[in-house]
Amino acid sequence: MSEQPGFLFTFFNTRVLLAALPEVAKGFLLTVELALLVVASGLAIGLLAAMLRLGGRWWINLPLIFVVDLLRAVPPLVIIVLLFFGLPSLDVELSAFVTTWITLAAVLAAFAEEIFWASIRAVPKGQKEAARSLGLGALQTLLLVTLPQALRIAVPPLTNRTIAIVKGTAFGSVVGLSDILGAAQSVTSFTANPSPLILGAAAYVVLFTPIILLARWIESRLAWSH
Repeated sequence: MSEQPGFLFTFFNTRVLLAALPEVAKGFLLTVELALLVVASGLAIGLLAAMLRLGGRWWINLPLIFVVDLLRAVPPLVIIVLLFFGLPSLDVELSAFVTTWITLAAVLAAFAEEIFWASIRAVPKGQKEAARSLGLGALQTLLLVTLPQALRIAVPPLTNRTIAIVKGTAFGSVVGLSDILGAAQSVTSFTANPSPLILGAAAYVVLFTPIILLARWIESRLAWSH
């Protein structure tokens, strides 16, 4: 009976790892680009949606809340598949990159809107009344008084949710996106060895460790002083 391949040969095959490194490196750069776009657009749209909701117009708030709740409830993978394979029937074709970007940015925006909204509402009314008594207008009060305090409340849940959603860039591999996971899976199929998946996992650690450290630093900088 032939001897079964060892653990190191199966998961840490040096030859396969070296062969996979260029492809995984390309996937790493693509993932970084996608993550930056998702975070920038998702947070910006979420903040804008929260500020629109402050207006209290029912004909804005009702559809806004419906869309936000829908995006929070539906798994991102389902949205990616629906957009990528469903839109061509409407003569609209999106690349795997754009599909993943739109989906994750929309989901992040939905969660960010709720977090920003709750944080703004959590700022004591006395702060706003004091600002208005000093002659500040509604917009000035929002930008100079309310939002800075709301951000301190929003940062911890917002950073955790952002990291969780950015990890969803791996869903893009389902529609052929050559991100970290997609590249690792491709080489794994070619070599019939799972070592590239270990390399992909290491790439995710390299990507997200600085993000987590930055999030903790931001939280400490914006923390309430006692």
